[in-house]
Amino acid sequence: MQIMKNSTLFFISVSVLTLFLFVLDLCSGSMWIGLSSLFEGAQSGSVEYNILWNLRLPKAIVAVLAGAALSVSGLMMQTLFRNPLAGPYILGVSSGASLGVAFVTMCGTLLASQFSIVNFQFSIALPLAACVCSTAVLLLVLAVSRRVQSNVSLLIVGMMFGSMAGALVSLMQNFANPDALKLFIVWTLGSLESVGWTDMPLLAGIVMLGLVLTLCLLKPLNGLLLGEDYARGLGIDIHRTRLGIVLATGLLAGGVTAFCGPIAFVGVAVPHIARGLLHTSNHRLTIPASALVGADLLLVCDILASLFTYPLPVSTVSALFGAPIIIWIILKKN
Repeated sequence: MQIMKNSTLFFISVSVLTLFLFVLDLCSGSMWIGLSSLFEGAQSGSVEYNILWNLRLPKAIVAVLAGAALSVSGLMMQTLFRNPLAGPYILGVSSGASLGVAFVTMCGTLLASQFSIVNFQFSIALPLAACVCSTAVLLLVLAVSRRVQSNVSLLIVGMMFGSMAGALVSLMQNFANPDALKLFIVWTLGSLESVGWTDMPLLAGIVMLGLVLTLCLLKPLNGLLLGEDYARGLGIDIHRTRLGIVLATGLLAGGVTAFCGPIAFVGVAVPHIARGLLHTSNHRLTIPASALVGADLLLVCDILASLFTYPLPVSTVSALFGAPIIIWIILKKN
């Protein structure tokens, strides 16, 4: 009963904090804008209204979606592989997305010029190519997961797929022109501003589908906490569970990476923060806690990144801001 009271208080507090940070993210930036401009400027179409509605509001929503998706996918990977350093990109999903983006940025312009394609749209091609290639890597990992018995073997296979994709990216970088190379490097820094209202339904749909699939895996995930043998004793189908976890992780991490680029730290660190705050590993609590804490962390990082005259990459801020938190938790827990 005491645990339930504490967890209820925790979720109420974190939900209020999420709402506060969301509003603060809308208002803060190179120019402070009050929320009143969102309502007062709706009719007049003022500059403040356009900034809030077309720039800051989509960015804040993407921060919530990306933070929740990466944190939950990282939690599942740590449970599956029983490895505290496992993250959402450990199975090569990020490398597959990078391969797709590298092909578009470094080869797309060349192909467009060869075939006289006018108005080549990178804004559409980048997330599409990232989705296709990350899905291809995911399908390969899923196919392998049906043939291997050990999670360690699956982990190694995922890392090998990621290494091969990274090698192909390096090969393309070697022959790319400087402008295309710069565009690819900018994508690898991660950004929450690349998703507008047009792409928002697709990203939200992918994330929500991944979260719903995750909630369907609550019992198997809790069974895996005590090992595969114990889970089998409970009647849990290990192969089906592994398939579901990999698929959910691919949807969450792959979807976010396709639209926002790779965002470091969040998927690895937030599950530890959630478990430390709740003092439990029960996925019925840690999954929603990870989603909320991940959203809060990315909102804070976005607020800090937007305070500079030239906004910093959110991935850089997340690593600089979050790594000391993990070090502090480790030292405190001794």
